Amino acid sequence: MTESESIIFPAASGSLYILTMGQTPKRLAGMLIWLCIKPRRPAAAVSCLFQGARIPSSHRLEIENDLRKALNRGQLIVYYQPQYELKKDKIFGVEALLRWKSPLFGLVSPEVFIPIAESTGLIIAIGEWVLREACQLSSSYKRHEGDSLRVSVNISARQLSHADFIDMVRQVLDETGCDPHDLCLEITESMMLTDINYSMKIVRELIELGVVVSIDDFGTGYSSLSLMKSFPIGELKIDKSFIKDMTESEENKAIVHAIIKISQILSLKVVAEGVETLEQMNILRELGVDYIQGYYISRTVPVEELILFLKGFNRED
Repeated sequence: MTESESIIFPAASGSLYILTMGQTPKRLAGMLIWLCIKPRRPAAAVSCLFQGARIPSSHRLEIENDLRKALNRGQLIVYYQPQYELKKDKIFGVEALLRWKSPLFGLVSPEVFIPIAESTGLIIAIGEWVLREACQLSSSYKRHEGDSLRVSVNISARQLSHADFIDMVRQVLDETGCDPHDLCLEITESMMLTDINYSMKIVRELIELGVVVSIDDFGTGYSSLSLMKSFPIGELKIDKSFIKDMTESEENKAIVHAIIKISQILSLKVVAEGVETLEQMNILRELGVDYIQGYYISRTVPVEELILFLKGFNRED
């Protein structure tokens, strides 16, 4: 099935767009059968919505309504991608990544539902839940394994601008018993530039709590060196677009090298994301990157698989 194809059922009740990413043919067939027999959608016309496509307003509302119920129904799941420390050859942390397993839509891409959660304000409750899950994991891991596991959590613009954001972070840390130094909050360059004074205030308050603040997708925004020097951040995360072409483009390799050098001057740690090959890892090690993450180390996995992975990966021979 291609993006231009659609499956039309003989009825005049409108069309329903199915999110197809991550769906097997068997799963899609089951969804279509369900739509035919579901009383509230008698023989609806069905089209396919692919990642990146525009969602019609009528179906956006349906996704929004289902998303409102998803958290209480246990349909939202936090997956984790391990982060590897090159100097110590060990996993030192993980990034928390939200997934939505909808009974109707299957595994929904964050690129589809996160913007909806952001625009409706649902991201406030969802974001707090993700933060709590990640902090609980870090606290539990240290308690049972006797070792630290840093958790990185993405923070949206809506969350950052919320009046109770700092109090919420403090409360989650207290209630989960997570060490603040084992929590890293990732914000983007564009978020910082929206309101520089406010962003600087929030970042400083997070630093006072002991939390690490990282700039996500560095290199894709418009931050200046003077701004980088002013913000009390502890880490930069190089966007995967630079890493992807680094082995074939001397220009991209030079950009990565420059980012690393600047970070070292500013005493910042550097994370490279999207590392998929041994060659990329070796180049980044040579250039002085501190941490890497990507499919070469591990795909994103649910917490049960993560614990098994960590026990096997960091086990001393």
